[in-house]
Amino acid sequence: MTLKVEGDPGYGSVSAGSRFTGLDGSETVPLLIPEPEPHLYTWKPLSKEELVKCAGGPGWKKFRFCLVLAFWIGWVVMLGIAITLIVQSPRAVTPVLLWWQKDPFYRLQPALLVDAESDEPNAISRVSERLPYLKSLRVGALILEGLFRKDGSTPNLTQIDQDVGTLPQFTQLMTESRKAGLRIMLCLCEAVLLEPTASNNTKVRFGTSGNIQYSLRYWLEQGVSGFEICDTDTTFSIKMLMEWNVLMREFSSQDDERILMVRQTGGSPLLSNTSNLVNGSLVEMVTKSLIPPSHRPLTAPEVSEAIKTILQMPQGYWPSWTVGGEVPWELQRAIFFLMMTLPGTPIIKYGDELNPVQGQDELRRPHALFRSLSQLRAREEALRFGSFTFLPFNTTMSSTTLNSTATPPLAFLRSWGCVRLLVVFNLGSEPHAVEPDWAPSLPEDGLFVLSTGLDRIGPVSLRTIILQPHEGIVIKLFETDNSS
Repeated sequence: MTLKVEGDPGYGSVSAGSRFTGLDGSETVPLLIPEPEPHLYTWKPLSKEELVKCAGGPGWKKFRFCLVLAFWIGWVVMLGIAITLIVQSPRAVTPVLLWWQKDPFYRLQPALLVDAESDEPNAISRVSERLPYLKSLRVGALILEGLFRKDGSTPNLTQIDQDVGTLPQFTQLMTESRKAGLRIMLCLCEAVLLEPTASNNTKVRFGTSGNIQYSLRYWLEQGVSGFEICDTDTTFSIKMLMEWNVLMREFSSQDDERILMVRQTGGSPLLSNTSNLVNGSLVEMVTKSLIPPSHRPLTAPEVSEAIKTILQMPQGYWPSWTVGGEVPWELQRAIFFLMMTLPGTPIIKYGDELNPVQGQDELRRPHALFRSLSQLRAREEALRFGSFTFLPFNTTMSSTTLNSTATPPLAFLRSWGCVRLLVVFNLGSEPHAVEPDWAPSLPEDGLFVLSTGLDRIGPVSLRTIILQPHEGIVIKLFETDNSS
């Protein structure tokens, strides 16, 4: 019997000559053999032996060589670009500061250290005992006042007033000061530099007779670093200052220069021109007062106006600063803060460093502000030799910030390289907001560096600062793309 299959004749059909016969001789359907399934590739990591074999091939060696070569070429190119940028970028050349331009001076009358009940002339010895304290305040030089008698008799400037101390005590002071790294200067402002003659009762300059030259030489041999004179003495002349300057140079060396400084009070026209004195190499330092002399303490607006006049005055040469006139006690910390942040060497009078702050901890002891300011001057180049820019306060600001009767804040900028320090003072009795609108070129963000209350620290925005009455602050400004 023939098997008929409908559908595709090529699939499952059997020709007449091809038949399958079963075991019993009957016809059966031919077997259908399925096609094999395709083999699926499974990824497996290379073994260690296979990796070693591939890595040793010539293609991989060439590829690794190209990668290493590209890395070192790129590194050398980046290094060259960095060096080129550093060399071509403008750099602030650090000036060399002389010893009298680095640290504050300290003015002291040894007689103030003597107990009223003491009969021994040990004032100079008391000064020696205070040297470690002065060194801890970063004082660079000590100006001694009142060492010579002022009774009107013919003076001998080689002898110390017996009520103050003795020469052996002074010699010991010089030895201890060298060990402490402090320099000693003598003040001649109150010494009598004139001598009455027996013939006509006129006065002859010591500089002419040679006595003053001998006296100066005597103290220079003892090791003093220089002398201070005042412009109230009308006996000084260009010739005398030149003779003194020659004497200073004779005892000076590269590491130990001897100097002459002038304290200006407006008494002598010869000694009132700062530029002529310094540029003419007659003196090395000129001291001016921040507060003008007055028979009464000045009010806050008067103090603010006097300081504003000084800050706006063009300075070809910045003098050293002392407080000068009398100021109300509530302004003393702010004035002291100002003097330590201005260009020029600050000269501190005995007791000025004692500005107590409320609080019992170590940070708020009476001399904490002086020590913090001295450390800040030593640390920040912008305060030691940076440029000075006065920032006039915009009095047209809204009444919420500054009313018509309030004392406006004072501000200036100390800059060196990319570092800018903003110094702001509020000498008035009312709080004031520090808004950047009055100085739009300044960045709005900064970092508190120091304040008169020693209570401000950390990042700050100028828009959030409220200056308290009689407060001064120093802020290190952050550079931004919008600042100039």
